[in-house]
Amino acid sequence: MSESEGIHLLLEQEGPYAFRVSFEGTGLDALHTDEPAPLGAGAGPSPAHLLLAGVANCLSASLVFALRKFKNNPGPIRTRITARRERNAQGRWRLPRAEVEIQLADPAASLEYFDRVLAQFEEFCIVTQSVREGMQVDVRIVDADGVRHVPGTAQAR
Repeated sequence: MSESEGIHLLLEQEGPYAFRVSFEGTGLDALHTDEPAPLGAGAGPSPAHLLLAGVANCLSASLVFALRKFKNNPGPIRTRITARRERNAQGRWRLPRAEVEIQLADPAASLEYFDRVLAQFEEFCIVTQSVREGMQVDVRIVDADGVRHVPGTAQAR
């Protein structure tokens, strides 16, 4: 399956807050996630960890892509992302901001068209741009009887 046909993941609960994440249509091994204590056991990355990993990984890959697009052969890069949980106006935990630092193995002066790379690489990052623009997430709950429920409505579908 190609990503143009959609990206499909299956999560199956393994513990109180632990899940097995399968990447359907790929040959990838499942990933095991868990919330940190006191909710979970911290036996795997949390959803917040995965979100930040997705942003940092996508930015890193986009930078490498942009560098190579201009015929550079960059050395390995290293990326650090940091975010702090904060409560929103409703008292819910959110990650309102992330700081990303990408360390190049090469001096910028040795890279061709580095100014153009900097001007465009973030636009190649599907994850960061989706987060920045705000991604619509449609949710439905299907109960054991097959009845579909839409959060925020009193109707079952």
